[in-house]
Amino acid sequence: MLAIRNITKTYGSGDTAFQALKGVSFDIEDGEFVAIMGPSGSGKSTLMHILGCLDTPSSGEYLLDGNDVSKLSDEELADIRREKIGFVFQAFNLLPRTSVVRNVVLPLVYADVAPDERVTRAKTALLAAGMTETHFDHKSNQLSGGQIQRVAIARALVNDPALILADEPTGNLDTKTGEIVLGTFQRLNEEHGRTIILITHESDVAEHAQRIIHLRDGLIVSDARTHPRRNARHHEA
Repeated sequence: MLAIRNITKTYGSGDTAFQALKGVSFDIEDGEFVAIMGPSGSGKSTLMHILGCLDTPSSGEYLLDGNDVSKLSDEELADIRREKIGFVFQAFNLLPRTSVVRNVVLPLVYADVAPDERVTRAKTALLAAGMTETHFDHKSNQLSGGQIQRVAIARALVNDPALILADEPTGNLDTKTGEIVLGTFQRLNEEHGRTIILITHESDVAEHAQRIIHLRDGLIVSDARTHPRRNARHHEA
């Protein structure tokens, strides 16, 4: 599904040039749950921006569903982001005084989906993300942190993307709530076959994935399969 081939990224030029990625290569198969982790300055944020088509590499290839997206125009990258990638961020990025359903519907408005179909797809995505129907009409500022993040996950699912990219999704949550949200990702992967890439600097977060790619100083220092941690993922937060 996804292939990274000798990706480099250099910022600046001449004496001020900084190489954030120094030749990174890996594959991710359809249906995998992979964590990419590393300390500050490891290159994981740079790699996340490239994987999310928010930036392009200085050299190398990035193949997504067999298409080389590493050399696309800004407009073409925007199309890829809208059609193939669902984003979940640390900051949630929901509209606070807007209903749960309306927050999830918004990407479908931009995609010109018919109004009736928008609501149906939004409710399906919310149920898949672990939200109950009793919360659908709540405003997002009436929800707990875990519920808010699950609405954000539903918003990422609603366009049926090939890839879900989660950037530090538990960073604003307490430990217990973070465990429940990570359990939601596990369920989406195991029961719904979603391909998920989780970006984190925390080993206990990464350990919920099936595979961990560890970056340091712009290079992959390890890439290993693991036995995912289990938690109280079905409990309400």
